[in-house]
Amino acid sequence: MTAPQRLPDASRLRATQWPMILGLTLLWVLLWGTVSVANVLSGVLVGVLVVFVFPLPPIEKQARLHPVGVVRFALRFLGDMVISSWRLNKSILAPGPPSCAVLGVRMRCPGDLMLTVTAVAVSAVPGSTVLELDRRSGMLYLHVLGAGSQAERDRARREVLRLEARVVRAFGTPADVAAIDASETAEEVFGPWV
Repeated sequence: MTAPQRLPDASRLRATQWPMILGLTLLWVLLWGTVSVANVLSGVLVGVLVVFVFPLPPIEKQARLHPVGVVRFALRFLGDMVISSWRLNKSILAPGPPSCAVLGVRMRCPGDLMLTVTAVAVSAVPGSTVLELDRRSGMLYLHVLGAGSQAERDRARREVLRLEARVVRAFGTPADVAAIDASETAEEVFGPWV
């Protein structure tokens, strides 16, 4: 005899789901192009329906917003974009074909949200493109321009790991931050990529 299936409970509409409903409502109104009572109400209805039919785990359990970390991430990210643009231009304007490499970098926080945010941030930096993300192993494979020598490839790997650390310190859970701290401590003691 099988146990009866549980019906969806009201916990899906707790406070952690309301930002999703509000975001879907805003998207609905933007798609229609006019703000009206009918568009807002139908947007709320569509948002509630989507949350019930396609439930997502609450982001609250996967991320924490650290304001100081967000500011550091944003400022350093802008700096990374400027420096990477300069390196990319230098590589393209240098005589001969530009050097490229495909690198694999093992991420230290295997959570879906941290992997996704890190991959998006890496792709946004000029000169690097994410080719694949293996969720099971936590490997991020990327194509990097201007990485012809071993020193340049090592630098690219370190930059990806530093970017991951800034992402985690801006949006990660305490467990994610602890994983980054433990990894950096191990790297100080035993050397890189232990």
